[in-house]
Amino acid sequence: MDYGKVAFIGGGNMARALAGGMLVAGYEPGHILISEPLVEHRERLVEEFPGTVIRASNADVVAEAECIVLAVKPQILPEVCKPLADAVQQARPLIISIAAGVRSHDIDSWLGGGLSVVRVMPNQPALLRLGISGMYANDRTSDTQRRAASNIVSTTGPVVMVATEDDIDTVTAVSGTGPAYFYLLVDMLVSVAEEMGLDHDSALALVLETARGAGEMAEQSGETMETLIARVRSPGGTTAAAFDYIDNTNFRDIFSAAVIAARDRARDLADQAHETGKD
Repeated sequence: MDYGKVAFIGGGNMARALAGGMLVAGYEPGHILISEPLVEHRERLVEEFPGTVIRASNADVVAEAECIVLAVKPQILPEVCKPLADAVQQARPLIISIAAGVRSHDIDSWLGGGLSVVRVMPNQPALLRLGISGMYANDRTSDTQRRAASNIVSTTGPVVMVATEDDIDTVTAVSGTGPAYFYLLVDMLVSVAEEMGLDHDSALALVLETARGAGEMAEQSGETMETLIARVRSPGGTTAAAFDYIDNTNFRDIFSAAVIAARDRARDLADQAHETGKD
């Protein structure tokens, strides 16, 4: 697998996850370029990814690349993109952004316009190559470029293509934010188990293995979640008692509202980035 030189703007966790995944998948190390302004971070990258090209300057890596991955915080994306516009317009690379809540047309505008831009929303388990990403490509992105972007990102886990850019906000709320929902559930189950007398290590092991097994069952069984719940929820049993309580509260409504709040915040961040980029 090799799609030409890929330049990462920013050497943070997600850039490292993608670079590492690409190397494991057989990408040529010399075709992976990473710009990182902090000396200590560059030294770490050199050690972690031998043979790759590590630079201090964004412009240096952009000049060589057929694909650019924008892997910086969304708040600084306008100031990162605008100085690169001339170089990007000359090279016309594929642009992949993993910056949450920044719309493709804003990225395109900051880089001079008329570009193929793909937005990706990965999630934290990508660091273990167990992630899943949502992907949206603008109208200027060719099928070849879509495949290249998908193959790069899929080195950290499956990729789900979405039809509209608004769907990326939903992906952000569901899978981008999603690991935190599960961490919360793990934490709550462990805490209540401890309150009922289990030691922490035993409680944590029980909860984590239950989560792992339930995830595998949900993926492999081919059955609906309602059916799987019914298979555990015997009439008059312990699961029924728990779900009777859940069903008599507004738990589902509260959780749905929380996910919608995450989606709405993604939209707010996109609006803020748009306004910031006007400066």
